[in-house]
Amino acid sequence: MLRAMLKLLLLLANAAKLGPLLKTGGTMIVSIGAYALLFGWWYAVGFVLLLLVHELGHYVAARRLGLNVGAPTFIPFVGAWIELKEQPLSVEQEAHIAFAGPFVGTIAATLVLWLAGSTDSRLLLAIAYAGFFINLFNLVPITPFDGGRIVALLSPRIWFLGAPLLAAIFYFIPSPMFLLILVLLLPTIWSALRSAWRGEAPAGRPRYYDAAPEARVRYALYYLLLLAYLCIMTYRTHGMLRSQLSSAA
Repeated sequence: MLRAMLKLLLLLANAAKLGPLLKTGGTMIVSIGAYALLFGWWYAVGFVLLLLVHELGHYVAARRLGLNVGAPTFIPFVGAWIELKEQPLSVEQEAHIAFAGPFVGTIAATLVLWLAGSTDSRLLLAIAYAGFFINLFNLVPITPFDGGRIVALLSPRIWFLGAPLLAAIFYFIPSPMFLLILVLLLPTIWSALRSAWRGEAPAGRPRYYDAAPEARVRYALYYLLLLAYLCIMTYRTHGMLRSQLSSAA
């Protein structure tokens, strides 16, 4: 069954003629089916919807900047992304688009947590925890993660701090899914670190890293505040979930 869903996913990914909405909907359905095999249908639906909210944050931010952007695409156990058909002109635009995803995703996870408390739902609590954790993970300060695109506004050399942090996450949380993500992103990470070491701007955008000091301070505060909130909420929801599971045992 999983093999059939993966084949369907590949067909959908290559079937641009189906249209962006159908492509997004189709890959979402495949992702829900894949996650449901391990975690159950309702958890899968909630988790994929939180991923969708995260990606829509990026999508709306990019469209508001006037960029041509494709609808979200999902791949099971890897995540989701939007295709920027036009690249941001500056690192500040990149940071704006990158921040919008985890910011909106965190609001959604907070709402799910509130619903979990209102309904005493362990399922919603688990979905809220996943939402907080995924958005926190996305703030790892190394490209191509959202955190790397945000801190690049300060200096792309911060990515060298993100690399050991990413390795530490995989060491303490030896998840096969995270390992797959790391393997897929390793060439992009290596290329970004090499460019940061050489002080190179993206091709065709020599003034890409030029930014006003006010913008650097503002996004540094945005990043740190969101990071702190997600750390606290991830820790709290994990403790709440563990407590509920212990009491039910």
